[in-house]
Amino acid sequence: MSRTRLILLPARAEEAAPFMTLDASGAVLERGRLSPEAPATVAVPRSVAIVPGARATMRRLALPPGNPAQKRAAALWALRDDLAAPAERLRAAVGATDAEGRSWVAVVDEAVAASWADWLRLSGVTGAVLLPDALALEPGPDGAATAVRFGDDLALRAEDLAVSVQPDLAETVAGGRPLLAVEDSGRVEAMLARAAMNPALDLSAPVRLTAGGLKPWRRALALAAALALSPLILILAEAVRDDAAARDADARAASTARRIFPDLASAADPLAEAEGRLAVSPPPGGVASAAAALFTALEAVPQSELDSLTVDPEGGVRASLRYAAYQDLEAIRTAMEAQGLTLVDVSTVDDGGRVASDVIVGAAR
Repeated sequence: MSRTRLILLPARAEEAAPFMTLDASGAVLERGRLSPEAPATVAVPRSVAIVPGARATMRRLALPPGNPAQKRAAALWALRDDLAAPAERLRAAVGATDAEGRSWVAVVDEAVAASWADWLRLSGVTGAVLLPDALALEPGPDGAATAVRFGDDLALRAEDLAVSVQPDLAETVAGGRPLLAVEDSGRVEAMLARAAMNPALDLSAPVRLTAGGLKPWRRALALAAALALSPLILILAEAVRDDAAARDADARAASTARRIFPDLASAADPLAEAEGRLAVSPPPGGVASAAAALFTALEAVPQSELDSLTVDPEGGVRASLRYAAYQDLEAIRTAMEAQGLTLVDVSTVDDGGRVASDVIVGAAR
């Protein structure tokens, strides 16, 4: 009888991991806990570890056809603006292509994935599939997001959303989707058991993108470009264009830094100095309170709206705003200052008859 060990990997290394041993139909044969201090002693043909999704970036992407390595490279390139680390420090996994031509993609720092594998090895488990917790859930009905608590984080899963966040950020991240909280342990276990039988993807295999002399993101492109006459050629063409534009962007960024901070006009490296100043202090009450304050300020200014919101627990809240007139940004800033927060304008441009700004929210100085 084929068996699978399902392990719920803890977010903290000092904690033990609950596990279930399942038969071929997903029925539970055994329950227990394992850790480096109390490792598994019975061999099981297959193991699936549900890992903390808060450490991974998960997206549902339309990728061009190709072999697994080419798809991983294409996924890294598509997500390049969302990933803080260089490509050689990242591990990517791509799931099966669905009926709409899209695949779930998960990316995690290589060191984090290696630490998961090390913890499992010390706990007597080798060769385990690594599946982020949000991708082990099933989407809610009618566009709702299934919400399940894993430790301190809340995993959300909808048809086009998979993310693990702090609970107080769930509604913001859900983007208007209804949240369907599942608190019954039996229902959660059933979902996890089904996921273990057919994991959406596997982050266990290290990915090495090496091509001597190439810059990190170009390494991914060099591998992806092997798909001759495929849509990736268009991505490669974009990359060449982007490289040419990067030099101009650096010059514009330095000019913007001088505009935001006039006293940097004579600075040798105005961009670096401006970046240091823009590393704002965390907002009081946490990022959730800052996000709520931003929504309140926008509601007070007619025709203003939020395009995107990025939460950085150490650096505050970064957002893209759209509004009708330039003076509206000052009204939004005033409303934020009344709540004890700062609003730093990083860039402002005309956008189809409206005004678009990228801003940073932080604590008042």
